[in-house]
Amino acid sequence: MRLAGVLTRGLFGKSGGDNIAARTVGRLVKPRVPVSEVDPVLAWSAAILLTLGLVMVYSASIATAEASAYTGHQAHYFLVRQALYLGVGLAAGLAVFHIPMGVWQRMAPWLFLIGVVLLVITLIPSIGHKVGGGRRWLQIGPVNLQSSELMKLFVAIYAADYTVRKLDVMGSFKKGFLPMMAVILFVGCLLLFQPDFGAFVMVATIAFGVLFLGGVSIRVFLLLGLAALAGFVLLVWIQPYMRARLFSFMNPWADPFGDGYQLTHALIAFGRGEWLGVGLGGSIEKLFYLPESHTDFLLAVIGEELGFAGVFVVVGLFVLLIQRSFVIGREAIRIERYFSGLVAQAIGLWIGVQSFISMGVNMGLLPTKGLTLPLMSYGGSGLLANCLALGILLRIDWETRVLKRGGNA
Repeated sequence: MRLAGVLTRGLFGKSGGDNIAARTVGRLVKPRVPVSEVDPVLAWSAAILLTLGLVMVYSASIATAEASAYTGHQAHYFLVRQALYLGVGLAAGLAVFHIPMGVWQRMAPWLFLIGVVLLVITLIPSIGHKVGGGRRWLQIGPVNLQSSELMKLFVAIYAADYTVRKLDVMGSFKKGFLPMMAVILFVGCLLLFQPDFGAFVMVATIAFGVLFLGGVSIRVFLLLGLAALAGFVLLVWIQPYMRARLFSFMNPWADPFGDGYQLTHALIAFGRGEWLGVGLGGSIEKLFYLPESHTDFLLAVIGEELGFAGVFVVVGLFVLLIQRSFVIGREAIRIERYFSGLVAQAIGLWIGVQSFISMGVNMGLLPTKGLTLPLMSYGGSGLLANCLALGILLRIDWETRVLKRGGNA
């Protein structure tokens, strides 16, 4: 009963708040200034990453698509589907751009509950779709929805709302930190049952990152870091697949045809690319040597075909996008739009940490983990969630610009 009370207070507790955001009109409105006035660096960096991702997904997937009976031996199979996902994602992003941030703040607890329900439904054997040993997808007609991808966005919105509501008690471990920790641990258990450790890491990073930005004591986070380290050691000890991944990461060449197979071929791809790459479409590793070349290991194909120069451009674009996210958040907070500012920074944290982990895995700097490269890797759920996040981020930027001019957002 006590845990239930903590969870309930964490979801719907009312304490403090963003007064400006609370007064925002709760109806859909169209921007009153040209859309071209939104942050150009953010818009262009996102657009280039999305376009380059589409090109590289096609390049990395041609051989797989041609050889698979599942795709009907159609070379353009993944390109067509990724283009459709991108079209749907851009349309959804444009739609959410017209939704005031005050609406998102009021919907935050309900969006979080929707995400929890989706995670629970995914675990039901008769409903959840199992692929590669993990039950992580909901099959809706011809489309597979990965509920954990939407949960990342919902957690970013909910954590920002929670922090704003609890501003007066964020310095308290019991009243500020503990309720959120209980909620996130509950979500983490659902994700680990799938199992999807990568999504759990991302959800926890987003939530606790927002709490840190909202003013939770650094001492609490030091203790949390120690607890997380102990939990990681425990998970590695009780989960054989995680233990195997950790050992293969430490020395992939010890078992190049077993647990170290993916990482060794990713490193070979980077080595072949050298400075300028072997040319677009010229990858050898994507020819059935490197598994998941169009999803988890897309950066390795980029490194092989476009070389160090191509990887440098991709990393630079992500740095620009993340930097602008935090600047937009800071500007919103400066005019007391606390919820909007925290959401913007939560999105930047999400994209930044996930891209860092994905790149680190591809380069052999981190243990192999199933996290795609945001905005670029193949996958409808991830692309949809990323585009929704970008739409919200651009909306925050637009509202801030309007309010700075003395307008009404």
